[in-house]
Amino acid sequence: MKRDAAALDDPVGASLRGHHAHLARRLGRVAGFLPEVATFSSVGADPGPGQWVDLARLLGRGQLADMFSCPAAPPRDWEPVFVLEGRQMVWSDSDRLAPPPTGAATGVVELGAESVPEMLDLVARTRPGPFRQRTHELGTYLGVRENGALVAMAGERLRPPGWAEISAVCTAPEARGRGHAARVVRALVARIMARGETPFLHAAEANTGAIALYERLGFQFRRHVTFRGFRTP
Repeated sequence: MKRDAAALDDPVGASLRGHHAHLARRLGRVAGFLPEVATFSSVGADPGPGQWVDLARLLGRGQLADMFSCPAAPPRDWEPVFVLEGRQMVWSDSDRLAPPPTGAATGVVELGAESVPEMLDLVARTRPGPFRQRTHELGTYLGVRENGALVAMAGERLRPPGWAEISAVCTAPEARGRGHAARVVRALVARIMARGETPFLHAAEANTGAIALYERLGFQFRRHVTFRGFRTP
């Protein structure tokens, strides 16, 4: 199914205005996720000085403003924290069948609130990106266990209208090379497509192994993005 991809140009803002509005904090025209859920903030496509003032008030003095892929630059008194080059990739369903669902045959299980300590531990060991105590509330998270231990996972993050982002794809070092990441991503794709939405994701440009995996699974390049973070004055 071909969708209007305009919402993917500001996926944080589109998600906060829509599916994740209940997980947002707002001031004027700016918004951000609750701090225990995610670090991302949105000032809109063409912010003026007032939006930056409101965002600084919303976040507080000396706090991280994770602007995700927002191209707008904040005022000069905002301290740069990080810059990361990446790419946005979208699912291409041409000539492909929907991947198999989760279940006993796939070894993929759903992860709930009771699994958060294990999820946080796995993220700390693999560093797939920001993940906090309530990040799992953004959507479905799936994982793979070996001998009862969580060794791989991925889940849904941003939800612009008609789209669902796959994120936090990670595998414990001792369990790599067994296809766990591919199985979990396929299972998430199946769930997202069953809802009538289209999967997309983001990858760091330097992570060529992950990009190659996503391409093999059926994702294609949409655009280059630059992720930026700043500290509020």
